[in-house]
Amino acid sequence: MELVKAYGNAELRKGPRKPKESKWAKDAQGKTNGTQEPANCTEFEFIQGVIKQISSTISNHGPLFVAKHPVGIDIRVEAIESLLDMESNDVRMVGICGFGGIGKTTISKAIYNRIAHRFEGSCFLENVREMSKINGGIIQLQETLLSKIIRNEYLKVSNVSEGIELIKKRLRSKKVLLILDDVEDLKEVENLLGEYNWFASGSRVIITTRDKHVLNTLGRDPPIYEVTKLNQSEARELFNLHAFHTSEYGEDYSELVEQIICYANGLPLALKVIGSDLCGKKIYEWKSALEKYKNIPHKNIQEMLKISYDGLENFEKEIFLDIACFFKGYNKNDVANILYSCELYPDYGIRKLIDKCLITLEYAYEPRYDFLSMHDLVQQMGREIAQQESKKLQQRSRIWRYKDAHELLTGNMCD
Repeated sequence: MELVKAYGNAELRKGPRKPKESKWAKDAQGKTNGTQEPANCTEFEFIQGVIKQISSTISNHGPLFVAKHPVGIDIRVEAIESLLDMESNDVRMVGICGFGGIGKTTISKAIYNRIAHRFEGSCFLENVREMSKINGGIIQLQETLLSKIIRNEYLKVSNVSEGIELIKKRLRSKKVLLILDDVEDLKEVENLLGEYNWFASGSRVIITTRDKHVLNTLGRDPPIYEVTKLNQSEARELFNLHAFHTSEYGEDYSELVEQIICYANGLPLALKVIGSDLCGKKIYEWKSALEKYKNIPHKNIQEMLKISYDGLENFEKEIFLDIACFFKGYNKNDVANILYSCELYPDYGIRKLIDKCLITLEYAYEPRYDFLSMHDLVQQMGREIAQQESKKLQQRSRIWRYKDAHELLTGNMCD
């Protein structure tokens, strides 16, 4: 009994014994990366935090949906991947440009799926242009970027300036993949990307845009991939998959298929929209629809292409409509002389239209000169804008069809 008392008194002098720290807490100490400290939570709470962290990590690298029928994607992805030079350890940026509906977003999603696993963090920011125009949209983009790469879905940003500083501070040490989709203005890039030295070695940045000038103003002369239209074989396959749900079709449809492929001229958006529109319809309906498309463009195609036009200054719109209605295929210098007489600053304006992928310069060898060109559906978009000015011919700014000119002139003579 005396021995027991003596032992008890010795224990009291030492003070109350601390409970032993469980093995799970010791093993996990310092490895929670944002979850509660093990010493301050129950084992159940800690496990729940770990599950949440793992779920966040898995969802961050989940694949993006690319397309129902990703025809012609792989060869374009491989070309862009070579520009990214994945074996290099420097920070690299690549631009992807082209007019609406050509496939920039689809291709960039496919690239993301292919290489995202090679980075500590990755983020695909879609619709940057649209989001930047809504109230609080830039802050939402900043929060998405930070939460995806840091993997903290509860992170909040109070204002744009704070978001820029957080991105600079929190991403500086990480090797990241960042894709900014549909960028319209340099300010959008500055709000989300800042400077190259904000990211760790090996990071990659991809920017998709309708305006090459945005990429040229970044100061690092990034390589630019201009998305090309689908070739005949690719266009036929994509259209058939949407129109027939197979690459094969009845002989009766063959001539109409070729006419539609010719009309779409390799534009993936047009092939998809028209193919889906005609799916399951009879041949006589196809014929009627094709005649309608030639005179009145499909609403979804017109709206997508018109986005670039809407972003132009007024004098640039005038130059674009003049080229679409009258001067496609004409000598650039001859057209510039005409536009100069209209005080439209063609040297500057034509360059802007080229940067925005609305027109291109092609070289003619016989005779030797640069001539103005544009995609057939971009031209139709411009002409539709001119036609929608008024139902009355005399109130339209431009007349280019013989029958309209004849009607207008003979009508005036009768009056």
